[in-house]
Amino acid sequence: MNNIRLLENDYNRRLSMINSSISLVEAAATSLAESDPTRKVALTRETAARWKSGDLIAGAPAHWQPLDITTPGRPNRPRLVPARELPKRKLSSTQGLASLVHAVAHIEFNAINLAWDALQRFTRMPDAFREDWAQVAIEEAEHFVLMRERLEMLGHDYGDLPAHDGLWEMARRTADDVLERMALVPRVLEARGLDVTPGMIERLRTAGDEDTADRLCIILRDEVGHVAIGSRWYRHCCEIRGLDPRTTFIDLIRRHLRGEMRCPLNRDARMSAGFDASELDALEALCRET
Repeated sequence: MNNIRLLENDYNRRLSMINSSISLVEAAATSLAESDPTRKVALTRETAARWKSGDLIAGAPAHWQPLDITTPGRPNRPRLVPARELPKRKLSSTQGLASLVHAVAHIEFNAINLAWDALQRFTRMPDAFREDWAQVAIEEAEHFVLMRERLEMLGHDYGDLPAHDGLWEMARRTADDVLERMALVPRVLEARGLDVTPGMIERLRTAGDEDTADRLCIILRDEVGHVAIGSRWYRHCCEIRGLDPRTTFIDLIRRHLRGEMRCPLNRDARMSAGFDASELDALEALCRET
């Protein structure tokens, strides 16, 4: 009982921080630092709601230092392993389905942290940048809830199965440059979801799992908008620095990912998410090289 009371007091303290006259940047950092998934979702909802209502200050505090993201706010589980060690997901079994749902839940949990980190880290960006990533954070939180609920229906909870750390590893590598973060996280790693999710939905419907398929349809719809936000701010950064967006993007992929790209690409979804035809042609050329 004492432990429960301590948790409640800590949670209320964090909410009271958001309730006072603080900045969106500080509130984002508080949400990012929270390790408990349920409380992170609650803090995310509260922060986004208060930002929309005008209760939070737009700018960053003087001398603001972003949080160290070596280890972001996340629970001790799931156990993180290299991607190659994750088991194959066969939708013909309940365990295989749970593995797939858990993998998506893990991506969505990381995406909450990625959105809040972009907001609290790159404070020299315009207010519209913070508004965009606050909206992304709340949508990613709702995606996580959707997949966690489905996972519970399958007899598991988030953390029960192993996962990999690829998304957050790229966040660490791009922590010093907003242009690189916008290029390589939304437009490469998250955009991969636009390519593979339609196939996952089709496989699930074929297997008779309309529930999971419907939840993924919601996620796919929103993720097009999230990648579009990354595209918009990536192009903004290129314009400010006088860089060509297409050649810079391909150069970054060659430098950070050794030019590795997976195909096929969902060209229609990527076009809706801010890619242009010349970029997609260049990405498909990279696929052929690798």
